[in-house]
Amino acid sequence: MPKVVIEKLQKKKLQKEIFVPGDKSISHRSIMLGAIANGTTEISNFLMGEDCLCTKKAFQSLGVNIEEKAGKIFIHGKGMAQLTAPQQEIYLGNSGTAMRLLSGLFAGLPFDTCLSGDESLSSRPMQRVIKPLEKMGAIIESNDGKAPLKIKAKAEGLEAIRHESKIASAQVKSCILLAGLNASGITSVVEPHKSRDHSERMLKAFGAELEENGLEVSINPESSKNLVAQKVTVPSDISSAAFFLVAAAILDDASFVLKQVGINPTRTGIIDLLENMGAKISFANELIVNDEPIADIHIESSDLKATEISGDLIPRLIDEIPVISLLAAQAQGKTIIKDAEELKVKESNRIASTIKLLRTLGVDVEETADGMIIEGKGKRDFELTNTCFDSLGDHRLA
Repeated sequence: MPKVVIEKLQKKKLQKEIFVPGDKSISHRSIMLGAIANGTTEISNFLMGEDCLCTKKAFQSLGVNIEEKAGKIFIHGKGMAQLTAPQQEIYLGNSGTAMRLLSGLFAGLPFDTCLSGDESLSSRPMQRVIKPLEKMGAIIESNDGKAPLKIKAKAEGLEAIRHESKIASAQVKSCILLAGLNASGITSVVEPHKSRDHSERMLKAFGAELEENGLEVSINPESSKNLVAQKVTVPSDISSAAFFLVAAAILDDASFVLKQVGINPTRTGIIDLLENMGAKISFANELIVNDEPIADIHIESSDLKATEISGDLIPRLIDEIPVISLLAAQAQGKTIIKDAEELKVKESNRIASTIKLLRTLGVDVEETADGMIIEGKGKRDFELTNTCFDSLGDHRLA
């Protein structure tokens, strides 16, 4: 594994206008729904990262014609019924999103599929999607609740369920809703807190009938069988923008503008957090594109104060917690992160690995059962230590 050397920035005025790559969650879903819709779906600003390309290859292996032209993706969909059996197992690399969502979408197909991944993905728990899918009648063989997942043919389709999830997980919710497209009756998911809702927004955009009632969302397969192709513009990814938001806040004399970033309210926990901590942040050029809100985000160097991160804020910033921990280290006071057990089953155990990184940087941090406590001393009284760190193959840590 090659090492990356990061040089310390010189103390000078930093003014940057930045376009970060397309949103990973929306890129995944645009491929999935475009593949099962009727007509040609055109995707702009698609994230050409390995995870999303694995989703693209998965549908190509099921007979879907997908082209890349002039920086755009064109998916020639023929509907769910026209998918054909793959000739070999479908390899999904390190993508937990692809594994969990596709297991739902493929569970009701009339042919067998096998979903596999790399060593990291094969160690991650899949029971949270296997169990509700089995309640719907899916037949899934796994390696003790982990990948590879062998999904058996279901010529008669699935049975609808009302699933009450113990955790707020967009992947679990999306898996069940996508399975609901091949179920008889209305399938519903209830969450303890609202997780990101990209699947719901995109399903509606493609013509599916969904009903939302508080923390419950339901899908009607009868009105969702004939999804219609769309033109999709993928917003810039707020999870990628998070690194620049944090950098601007903790550096001296910095001013960044992040262009056309998705500000879906189920994803803007880091914005709320920055505001709570006293960051200088504002918005411009706000638009709605494909039912997703976007804006230019302006952030400047700020003096930060400690806070508590917990409850329904956690699902809205779960992917950003590793870099948020740096905010806390440069803030004044004790920041408490709790209710974040979900971090233990990401690409790495992100509670333990983030704490290890913080300690190598010289930060005073205490591990708790569901998070951490970070003693911040303010950026003027505390300087992070140069270090060498193993990111464990986890892109959020890297």
